[in-house]
This record gives sequence, C-alpha cells and structure tokens, in this order.
Amino acid sequence: MTMQKIDQFSLSIAPHHLFDKKSVLLTCGDLQAGKFNAMTIGWGAIGTMWSKPAAWVAVRPSRYTFEFMEKYQDFTLTVFPDSFSAALSLLGTKSGREGDKIKESGLTPIPSMIVGSPTYQEAELSIECHKIYWQDLQPSNFLDPTIMKSYPNPNYHRMYIGEILSILAEAQYIKQATK
Repeated sequence: MTMQKIDQFSLSIAPHHLFDKKSVLLTCGDLQAGKFNAMTIGWGAIGTMWSKPAAWVAVRPSRYTFEFMEKYQDFTLTVFPDSFSAALSLLGTKSGREGDKIKESGLTPIPSMIVGSPTYQEAELSIECHKIYWQDLQPSNFLDPTIMKSYPNPNYHRMYIGEILSILAEAQYIKQATK
C-alpha cells in the first residue's frame, strides 16, 4: 500500500488500540547526520492542545532515546503492519547504546516530509511532530495510588508534547467522508 499526506482532521485512529495493542515507534534525531534513535512506546496520546493538533509521548530519563529527545526539536511516531511485531519488540527492549538496533530490526529509515527525524519505508502511518512542551511527572501529583506500580524505581517519565506538522497514512487511517 502507499501512504498519502493527509490533514489532522482526516486521521482516523482508535488511540487506545494504537498505543496499547498496535505499538508505536518513537524516533528522534537527525537522519542526514546519521544520529538518531528509536524506541517502541506503549504510552502516548494524540489530540488537541492549545488549539494545535498534538501528540504526547512519555520517555524515561534512563532510556537512550531520552538523550535525543533532549537534544533535537522534533520526533516522529510511526506505526507498522502487524508483520513487523518482532522488529518493534527488538526496538522496545534493546538499547541503541549497544549497537545499531535499527539496522538489526530490518527497518529502513527514510527522510520525513518536514522534520529531521526519520520515518520508515515499511510504515503504514507516520506522524511528524515539533516539540512544543515538556514536563517531568511528579509522583506527588499521582491521584491514583496504583500509578506507583509503574515505578518500582524512581525513574519517572518526562512527557513531551509535539505539534503535529505532517501525517502520512495508508487508507485504513484515513477518515472516510460522510454525507
């Protein structure tokens, strides 16, 4: 299938399914310089913030991708066909500090339309974002005490909000016009 550029109002997703069942690949860095890293994420959201189309992602400071999120101003979120689940599992469990895990995954990084962070030839959905906000999660603000189960060590996520600048999608992610 071929991805096509769409606007944010044409994106049709089941957000909980996307992050919880499908898996999303977060990539940050500079493709041209060959300095980027990716990690599979299961926590995130897509919506509207400050009247802008936006995506939220959470990255722990211990993750190698955190260094890239701090250094670079943009990131991509990509979704792949189910046949790439082994590659996404590898990218979510192996650190980029230990070698070229993207090459090992078999995925093909390609230039994004607008941002410096790459997208992937095998993707079925690619969302390009420019960072507009970050906030460290504070355990004193957790209103539900069960949240602490996600933090057996004090390695609390930093939340990043990115303005969505461009979306490439295959047909299954494009809202059908209704009369």
